[in-house]
Amino acid sequence: MAMMPKRVKFRKSHRGKMKGAATQGNTVAFGEYGLQALRNAWVTARQIEAGRVACSHFLRREGRVFIRIFPSKPISGKPLETRMGKGKGEPEYWCAVVKAGTMMFEITGVDEATAKRALARVAHKMPIPCRFVHRRHAVA
Repeated sequence: MAMMPKRVKFRKSHRGKMKGAATQGNTVAFGEYGLQALRNAWVTARQIEAGRVACSHFLRREGRVFIRIFPSKPISGKPLETRMGKGKGEPEYWCAVVKAGTMMFEITGVDEATAKRALARVAHKMPIPCRFVHRRHAVA
């Protein structure tokens, strides 16, 4: 089942602006390897779910997958062949607003080659170019 919020304060939202790079959520925080967005985009709940299924199917219950984005923005649409006016359409699907640099997926518990291949499958499902990144370990 596709991800969506349990409840929201407002049923319909404005489109908003998507400029600039991510200042939060742009580092590998939970896993060892991550998939980072290189452009701004709306990633739908179905695309996130497709990425999750592709990754978990490839890993075969080995390692752990973290999804760092959540579809909290409702996207409304009017029915086809409807005249102008009569207000805003009903919410049709949910999406996550992803800025350039946002860490979308993370993996831990597998070696680098496996993680790279798993996240490549996820990247194919995403509507934007992505890159594979490592966790930066602090030098003690």
